[in-house]
Amino acid sequence: MMKTEMNPNFFKLLLNVYPPYWGTGIVVKKISPDYKEIIVQMKMRWYNRNYVNTHFGGSLYAMTDPFFMLMLLQILGKEYIVWDKAAHIEFIKPGRGTLTAKFIITEEEIGNILKNTADGQKYLPEFSVDIKDEADETVASVTKILYVRKKIHSDS
Repeated sequence: MMKTEMNPNFFKLLLNVYPPYWGTGIVVKKISPDYKEIIVQMKMRWYNRNYVNTHFGGSLYAMTDPFFMLMLLQILGKEYIVWDKAAHIEFIKPGRGTLTAKFIITEEEIGNILKNTADGQKYLPEFSVDIKDEADETVASVTKILYVRKKIHSDS
């Protein structure tokens, strides 16, 4: 348990050539070896700005969409089911320039997941990430609720 399933550098490469990210200019800059931290950036480009010359709101959300789920899948391993269940995004100010989102999952959060799923029950942990601009000001705040459950094995 707690063994990552895929080399983080290879995983980063796969994400960076994934067409929806490549097409919106979203770049995974860092994946820690233990998958407990991921840093994602998106530069302002002609193809990812809206009518009022700011980043599209959908692109801001896309920066955050799968990362907590992907991190937990790697951290917890194949013995667990992990799905995105719900999300909320709050737009705080217009996003311009290069935007950054830093995803962190703590040991305490992992411990809570393990404790709350030990008997095969589902657990709905909540994670938050801020999208920040180059002045380190928050452009948007995203909250994700995940569905996590330990897989049940039959003896047959």
